[in-house]
Amino acid sequence: MATKRMPDPASLPAPAPLAMVRLKDLRKNAGRTQEDLALALGVGQDTVSRLEKRSDMLLSTLRHYVASVGGELALVARFSDRPAVVIDHLGEDRPVIRARKRDLRSAKDGEP
Repeated sequence: MATKRMPDPASLPAPAPLAMVRLKDLRKNAGRTQEDLALALGVGQDTVSRLEKRSDMLLSTLRHYVASVGGELALVARFSDRPAVVIDHLGEDRPVIRARKRDLRSAKDGEP
């Protein structure tokens, strides 16, 4: 699967003022219910309710939520003394390979 590259921020037009919205507003504007999102995210409706009330969460969680209402999350850092930049590869799902301690011991001892 090819990774979508964000355009160079310097080549983008000046941004229009952004609307401030809550996650609940995103969901309602997309015509979705908490139950709809719960099915899309593979969680319970109560979990969606809690997500919408949080002020702090993992970027990957926010990315999944935004995608489930039809959007794409972009993280932009703005500075007073230089142009804004899009921060790449944060909160993306990447496979994590973890070996169990028992498997590592077995491999060390030459056991199958």
